[in-house]
Amino acid sequence: MILKEKIEDALREVIDPGTKLDIMRMKLVRDLFIDQNGRVSLTFRPSSPVCPLAFTLAYNIKTAVQETEGVKSVEVKVAGYNRADELMEVLKQAENL
Repeated sequence: MILKEKIEDALREVIDPGTKLDIMRMKLVRDLFIDQNGRVSLTFRPSSPVCPLAFTLAYNIKTAVQETEGVKSVEVKVAGYNRADELMEVLKQAENL
């Protein structure tokens, strides 16, 4: 299985508690890119600009990708969310814990 498929499978395990659907089915992850060194970047677009679960979902997305075998680093961009800058900063700080 190639790394992109492994990552997509891991992301299917991230469930939106409000809808009970996985984030891939909801199309909340876009622009998934993996370079040859295992560095991953993706865009998370919450279901609404004021999604109350955006912080939790973003953290779960990043964790799911990070824990995938072969992944060296993960960058999550956030789009279409009122607190996108704040959320991306929280995700960067979580790397240092």
